[in-house]
Amino acid sequence: MHSTLVHIHSILRWVILLTGIWAFVRALQGANGKTPFGAADNKASLFFSISLDIQFLIGLILMFISPWVTFNMKEAATRFFSVEHPTMALIALVLVHIGRSKVKKSPTDALKHKRSLIFYGLALLIILAMIPWPFRTALGRGWI
Repeated sequence: MHSTLVHIHSILRWVILLTGIWAFVRALQGANGKTPFGAADNKASLFFSISLDIQFLIGLILMFISPWVTFNMKEAATRFFSVEHPTMALIALVLVHIGRSKVKKSPTDALKHKRSLIFYGLALLIILAMIPWPFRTALGRGWI
């Protein structure tokens, strides 16, 4: 069960990256092009939010069953998976949800695009930094 969930969690990173880039690019195009905030912009942020929610739930389950979560702060890999990775994932999740809320309440399309750009961009940066990429020798898990 553990290895299956890790595999699903690993594959979902690509869904999150794709939906996050999609939401960020839509916001960037809207902010630069002064275009109306439309249904495609809303869908991009909605799919980004939903994929993060699913990923976070799977991550929570993994925290309780994973041998990597031992709360041994002396080892970089266990500290990363026990504290740093879930904390930053929560921050990214909160940024996306706050961003969606702020965007919905924004009075103008320009402000909607600007807030999308800021909140989704920050969340995407955090996500990129907290993925255990294969080139991070102490943490790397492989591309899938």
